[in-house]
Amino acid sequence: MFAKFYPGEYLDSTYEIDFDRLYAEGYRGVIFDIDNTLVPHGAPADERAKKLFAHLKELGYRCVLLSNNKEPRVKMFHDVVKVDYIFKAGKPAVKNYVRAMELMRTDTTNTIFVGDQIFTDVYGANRAGIRTILVKPIHPKEEIQIVLKRYLEKIILFLYCRKRR
Repeated sequence: MFAKFYPGEYLDSTYEIDFDRLYAEGYRGVIFDIDNTLVPHGAPADERAKKLFAHLKELGYRCVLLSNNKEPRVKMFHDVVKVDYIFKAGKPAVKNYVRAMELMRTDTTNTIFVGDQIFTDVYGANRAGIRTILVKPIHPKEEIQIVLKRYLEKIILFLYCRKRR
């Protein structure tokens, strides 16, 4: 019943994902959420993010930032990391996950989605047929609507972790 919300993997941080291994497995595109996935909510791209995107490009990945935020927020991040972006994405709607793959010239077999929220990021990517990696939020400060969803996410994560044992 809740499997549609389960991530493919659940990790502590975006920055511990082994993108080299995933590239060797045939993945060529990565779709990223920004806030609390790559940086704290509203923060600009930091050195860690810059290094990550430089490494991904060096490996040969195509990347897209997929955010429900307005363009000024997403463009601010894009201006530093220089990858394609989609703002006001309407996650968990599938349409812009598909658009992101079109921008990267990838498909569901060679694309990964990385995000910090179950009900938008993971659910939408699962519906689109994309492999998902859920990461723990970088910072506890979040907008109230997200704070409320986190309580429900705890239930889903409890069931997910129990199932994986």
